[in-house]
Amino acid sequence: MRKSLYYKDDDVRLSLLHGNYVTLTNLSKKDITQIIKYRISPINVSIHTLDPKLREYMIGRKDTNSFNYIKQLAKAGIRFNCQIVCCPGVNDGWELSKTIEGLMQLGRSIKSVSVVPVGLTKHRQGLACLDAFDKKLALQTVRQVEHYGEKCLKKRGRRVFFCADELYMLAGIKLPGRRFYEDYPQLENGVGMMRLFISEFNKTMKSTDKECRGDRSQSPVLSEKSRKVILVTGTLAAPYLTKLLQDFSKKYGKMEKQSLRHTFQIKAITNNFFGDSVTVSGLITGQDIIKQLKDIEPGSLLLIPQNMLRHGENVFLDDITVEEVSEALGAEIKAVKQNGAELFKVLKSAMHWENNDA
Repeated sequence: MRKSLYYKDDDVRLSLLHGNYVTLTNLSKKDITQIIKYRISPINVSIHTLDPKLREYMIGRKDTNSFNYIKQLAKAGIRFNCQIVCCPGVNDGWELSKTIEGLMQLGRSIKSVSVVPVGLTKHRQGLACLDAFDKKLALQTVRQVEHYGEKCLKKRGRRVFFCADELYMLAGIKLPGRRFYEDYPQLENGVGMMRLFISEFNKTMKSTDKECRGDRSQSPVLSEKSRKVILVTGTLAAPYLTKLLQDFSKKYGKMEKQSLRHTFQIKAITNNFFGDSVTVSGLITGQDIIKQLKDIEPGSLLLIPQNMLRHGENVFLDDITVEEVSEALGAEIKAVKQNGAELFKVLKSAMHWENNDA
């Protein structure tokens, strides 16, 4: 795995500039004064719990003043986006309620809070033994957080507290609607990411459909070119992308009857590198893609989400490059932005649509 992933940063300035989540455990009184003076706000903070001893256990470092600093900064008008990485048997249940209620007492200084399930990889030598979320606990946690979200909505006009999409998926319940997520304040923590993606895809497809009805010369007709297009994703997002692809195919051909010359497929990659309990697409490695797609048709087009790659580079988490994966599979690879509209446009382009007059 690339070396930069082992580097941890706790710089408040980077929290403001790049969205990093910090623990505030390395701050001095001088730092607090500087934050207030230069209005460094909002700050993204990994809270996890308001119990000092439990927090020390969870983050693995001494913590004597963090919450006092937060209260001092809040009083000075500094605002916070917070995340709670929820670990079953550690900071869930009653402990989670106490944490949420403590944050609610800080009022409008808390802009948003995400509750994210702990991600457990198979590389845990020397780490605490933790349990993963099961369906029952995921559902319980979703309902618990939604309860506090409703209280804030009535009091402040905003929910403030949200669960990551993964908890809804693990619970096996429907994702909330678009309006539930307001202005998507915790999108980078996976809160509402799938709902936004679905909304973007459907909105663009509907818009395109209207254009085609308004001008029949623009209706899609498949060209004679033939190519297999494969959407590569993690096991968590696969069912949702499958549904989008089915909706796409109902409009532009029956995928199940192979009436599309360009066959579209979903390939969910099992994460053998980190462990199969890791289901998100952003942690898929090049080597897992190569091993699990070795039998695909040569010349296929693989669509991968950009979050599989290092920012600004064509490199997967295991330092394997896009070019190396492409060569190993004999396929073209295109990285697609995590945007539903962008995926629709790429699918549309891959079909090689032509005018009816062609």
